[in-house]
Amino acid sequence: MTDQITNHIMMIRPAAFYMNEQTAVNNYYQQSEADMSLEEVQNHALQQFDSFVDKLRQEGVDVTVFDDTVDPSTPDSIFPNNWISFHQDGSIRLYPMYAENRRLERREDIIDSLRSKFAIGEIVNFSHWEEKAAYLEGTGSLLLDRQNKVAYAAISERTMLDPLNDFCDEADFKAITFHANQTVEGQRLPIYHTNVMMCLGERFAVVCMDSIDDDGEKERLRRKLGETNKELIEISDTQKEQFAGNMLQVVGKDEERLVVMSSAAFHSLDSSQIDRLSNHGRILHSDIHTIEKLGGGSARCMMAEVFLPKR
Repeated sequence: MTDQITNHIMMIRPAAFYMNEQTAVNNYYQQSEADMSLEEVQNHALQQFDSFVDKLRQEGVDVTVFDDTVDPSTPDSIFPNNWISFHQDGSIRLYPMYAENRRLERREDIIDSLRSKFAIGEIVNFSHWEEKAAYLEGTGSLLLDRQNKVAYAAISERTMLDPLNDFCDEADFKAITFHANQTVEGQRLPIYHTNVMMCLGERFAVVCMDSIDDDGEKERLRRKLGETNKELIEISDTQKEQFAGNMLQVVGKDEERLVVMSSAAFHSLDSSQIDRLSNHGRILHSDIHTIEKLGGGSARCMMAEVFLPKR
């Protein structure tokens, strides 16, 4: 484990995965699957989830898996990085969620279970912002440069300034904000999560600069990444649509760096991008197409990084 990347991640095995209508209102990546029954959707999602976990474990990544519960219904529980983050000082942060049924994903029993393995200190709960209809969805909203204490955030209905500033004041981070958009039926509308169009590793950043319409915001982001010695690897709008921005760098066995993504993301990359990413770790990809299509999230969303000190 380093300040920026870790060997240990937490994942939630779905109990009843399906397309969440409450999140589809502003997640334009979600698509319905009319040809599949709910049972078929769940079976596909489970198979893809288990295969992904197996690949990670084979590479020496320490994966802690918790089972989702059937009741209450939490169709997006497979994306735990939105409700919780874990930090090197033993602290845990909980986040305000846009969709009401996603708020049910916050589970004390998961935190209690982790206490047997990790030294957990303060739990900082930002979920009170929900009462003011203000949202900040964990490391979906926040791209945390933990080394340099910078929080990158694309402002949207799920990433709002007031809870963002609250987080930065409390955790002692500096916010770098911008507006990232995608074209939906001829309109430029906000991308729902920062981690759809950006990934941050130890020494690199993958960014879909084409999604940032404001030249000033674009330049400020470039400048900050340069100041913090991150190699900028740009991806196109088309590649972003294949979740090429939704990657995560992790530590495998013998401290090997891995750059983890979905198979859709990998196959969208060109040889130059693959070469540049490979300088930062061996690429590991897994087919999670059902999860991507119905959930509107990808590999990075499924992995909550655990930086807690071990007991």
